[in-house]
Amino acid sequence: MKYLISACLAGKKCNYKGEANVVKKLKELYLKGDAILVCPEVLGGLKTPREAAEVLTFQEKLTVKTVSGKDVTEAFIIGAGKALKVAKENKITTAILKARSPSCGCSQIYDGTFSKKIVNRDGITAALLKLNGIKVITEEEIMHKLKKLSDNEE
Repeated sequence: MKYLISACLAGKKCNYKGEANVVKKLKELYLKGDAILVCPEVLGGLKTPREAAEVLTFQEKLTVKTVSGKDVTEAFIIGAGKALKVAKENKITTAILKARSPSCGCSQIYDGTFSKKIVNRDGITAALLKLNGIKVITEEEIMHKLKKLSDNEE
């Protein structure tokens, strides 16, 4: 089984700061050929590095803006669509995405005020993948499960 993984988690320097959020086990999965990497924000045409962005609202009209107020909603929607296309083309059933990201966050993202306040909501790509039957989990959930498994082995 192949996984769809946020590219930054496997070492690609594509997060908004131009850095990676490497998770060794996920990078190993990719290097073994068991994962396909995507960065929805880059797929949507955003540069690296770029301004931090947060989802402002899902009500009435989806809106994603940067910290300076630039509307980047379209790039997020395009990137989510491209990530879904990659997942479908590769028959992906599970995605491991970056926690709290406005694209990839699963169940929790920042609230749009740039105050680090978290709300219970999915990022744009996570929501689209879920709507299309793909299981979405975060790297934090994976690491928690792996830690539990290793603790049980002791």
